[in-house]
Amino acid sequence: MVQSVPHPSPPAADGDALVIGGRRFRSRLMTGTGKYPSIAAMQASVAASACEIVTVAVRRVQSRAAGHEGLMEAIDWSRIWMLPNTAGCATAEEAVRVARLGRELAKLAGQEDNTFVKLEVIPDSRHLLPDPFGTLEAAEQLVREGFTVLPYINADPLLAKRLEEAGCATVMPLGSPIGSGQGIRNAANIALIIENATVPVVVDAGLGVPSEAAQAMEMGADALLINSAIALAGDPPAMARAMALAAEAGRTAFQAGRLPVRGQASPSSPTGGRVGA
Repeated sequence: MVQSVPHPSPPAADGDALVIGGRRFRSRLMTGTGKYPSIAAMQASVAASACEIVTVAVRRVQSRAAGHEGLMEAIDWSRIWMLPNTAGCATAEEAVRVARLGRELAKLAGQEDNTFVKLEVIPDSRHLLPDPFGTLEAAEQLVREGFTVLPYINADPLLAKRLEEAGCATVMPLGSPIGSGQGIRNAANIALIIENATVPVVVDAGLGVPSEAAQAMEMGADALLINSAIALAGDPPAMARAMALAAEAGRTAFQAGRLPVRGQASPSSPTGGRVGA
């Protein structure tokens, strides 16, 4: 049962904006539109998340797939920035073609200057792991065509750097397989990507609970994209709010800097000047 939840406070100060393709966003949580029990649940969840970027599967909207009817009218595109995605594409050629359709979809929503695309090239329908070669090929073509490319990838530091060099606006390594809820299974590789990237790193896929979202942000990720964990929760709007708070907490903790990990205990109270026994 979907319950109403209070809208969280704005998640970030303007001085700590997320910048993608020259565009500034206060929220560091992106959400999706698929798998919700209803359009109403999706609308309430988007509002509760305080997100500013929502990804839309171009093919499903174009084909009016189940659960996507009326989607374009259900979101206030004057407030939410559309991130068309190429879900369902198995080859680079398909992804480029669908990205072009996504650009037109954004224009229909009134976003004439929107060149964003979440690039997904996934030939494996069982494990849903992205094709690194097809992703790089499609990314290079889309960058040449003036797209702001946000590529979804395995947590591969070398591929992430190649995509950055090709002109991608972000890199989006998966935490674990799409929809699995396994959390961050590739922490060492994601940490390397974060360490070496000069574009925003967005952890996408596999996060299941707010503690995992906070973990990704504490590692230094710039943003998160979370869909299944919200849409398939018992109360999607409540989970959306929890994820927003986790993203904010994790970002703040990263900026604050954690205490060093020690091999032994260290007293929290000073030992000098103690009263004698």
